[in-house]
Amino acid sequence: MVYNVKMKNRGYNPYLPSWEYIPDGEPHVFDGRVYIYGSHDKFNGYVYCMNDYICWSASEDDLSDWRYEGVIFKKTDDPANPDGSMHLFAPDVTRGSDGKFYLYYAYDRMDIISVAVCDTPAGKYKFLGYVKHPNGELYGRKAGDYLQFDPGVLTEDGKTYLYTGQCWPGNDKVKSSTVVILDTDMLTIKDGPYPIIPGDCYSKGTGFENHEFFEASSIRKNGDTYYFIYSSIACNELCYATSKSPIKDFKYGGVIISNTDLHIDTYKPAKKAMKSNGNNHGSIEKIKDKWYVFYHRHTNGNEFSRQPCMEPIKILEDGTIPQVEMTSCGANNCLLPGKGTYPAYIACNLFSLEDKPALEEFSWPLHDPRLPYVTQDEQDGNDITEPAYITNIGDGYGIGFKYFNCKGITRVTVKTRGYNAGTFEVKTKWDAAPLGTINIEPSNLWEDFSSNISIPDGVQALYFTYKGKCRATIGSFTLE
Repeated sequence: MVYNVKMKNRGYNPYLPSWEYIPDGEPHVFDGRVYIYGSHDKFNGYVYCMNDYICWSASEDDLSDWRYEGVIFKKTDDPANPDGSMHLFAPDVTRGSDGKFYLYYAYDRMDIISVAVCDTPAGKYKFLGYVKHPNGELYGRKAGDYLQFDPGVLTEDGKTYLYTGQCWPGNDKVKSSTVVILDTDMLTIKDGPYPIIPGDCYSKGTGFENHEFFEASSIRKNGDTYYFIYSSIACNELCYATSKSPIKDFKYGGVIISNTDLHIDTYKPAKKAMKSNGNNHGSIEKIKDKWYVFYHRHTNGNEFSRQPCMEPIKILEDGTIPQVEMTSCGANNCLLPGKGTYPAYIACNLFSLEDKPALEEFSWPLHDPRLPYVTQDEQDGNDITEPAYITNIGDGYGIGFKYFNCKGITRVTVKTRGYNAGTFEVKTKWDAAPLGTINIEPSNLWEDFSSNISIPDGVQALYFTYKGKCRATIGSFTLE
């Protein structure tokens, strides 16, 4: 697989190239650069996390300019996986008290946590060993140990805290996520485990009801407060809990983001999903003087090609984090210019005009096959001559982009191909009357179709809803 060295995109979501698939993002700032660690999906993969661990980084001064750092750990680098038959699930990285960087990870078919080490944040990590009890027994294999999954790690004041766990809904054998304190060798448990967030079978009266722990442990600190970030049993949302201690007394805080925008009622009903349901995993990070949430979206109409997105958030004086919307512009906390050509793959809403209920219960598959989705033509990697695009846009379905600083827009163009035939209605609200329509016709190649449409000046969302035969595809749109 070959990669470009740098990628600048004006801060779109997803913030990495349209051909890159890094879910479960753990952002960390080391020495003035933001490093993204995560799983590595394969485009059109058939299971999760099929590729090796890689890393991208950006200067904390410019979050639109990302640099590929290369492969940092291959799935065959662990002696337990010489044939590569197991895949690397979500990792995390911490800088130890010795100044070295430690990568904590788990394979898809092992119930233990592995560790690799490197002298730099994004160099080649070397296998170190497995997290273990003081008697040498592997953590996860001892009687009474919970399944080890999705490590989150924090080092401070000479101590390293390792958070892990997975609580499937209805599983009364696992009570909670847990944390252990590691010794200076970064492998041996010195203290713990301690329970952190309850599973759904043990949440009554705790304040976590309906937002119990599922997976995706992550930990951050702001001032004297610890923030535990996790994926709840709703699966699509990243929640947080806070405590003054890293090992106890965490209280439910709220939802930071949902990759369906559930609970958001500012532009649609709170229970209306504006994207297909899917798992979520990520964290928050302070970059310069601003906080951001990193999460992932689903593409290709399945669970296995996930891409990284980010949004600015606020931690209020009382420590709470208001839920934020998914947007197209996320990274730089700015509006997109109201004129120019934009790739369709930056859509943050892929939805039905009908009031279809959200998938509120945990079930498989999580995706609604009727919804539009992002995809690409070519193989996994960056030897892509065409960017990703959106397809499967059926009659009564739409795609949405947020937000633009509009001024003097009088003409809108869409680039389409395929057997679609009908119209795209152009709106500034998903359920509003259209400002105008663009007639489109079947085409074997990408072709532009335009219409004179006036967009009101000011901050606007932009929605294209389809009325017509077959399923429509959009590659880009232009505002003039």
